[in-house]
Amino acid sequence: MAKNNNERMSVEEAGRKGGEATSKNHDKDFYQEIGQKGGEATAESHGKDFYQEIGRKGGEATAENHDKEFYQEIGEKGGEATAENHDKDFYREIGRKGGEARSKQRDND
Repeated sequence: MAKNNNERMSVEEAGRKGGEATSKNHDKDFYQEIGQKGGEATAESHGKDFYQEIGRKGGEATAENHDKEFYQEIGEKGGEATAENHDKDFYREIGRKGGEARSKQRDND
């Protein structure tokens, strides 16, 4: 939307134009770097409770917007990705650890 000299640009329009100009001048590495810096700054200023709360809220929002098939699909994709990146020894080890944890849990019950 073009403005003449007597009209002010909206904050929304100024933000959009600034974002477009920035994206023309920077590449993927730039955005990864500022994202990492933002994540580090957030981690320094917030504790475990903050991350638990945003994780809980995100999980609730996801559960409200998706059905059983969504979770089946992402579980299958995750399983396939894990299988591509790990060998039989990996599965033996996590199975052993899971068995030990379950055994300890039964002993405490």
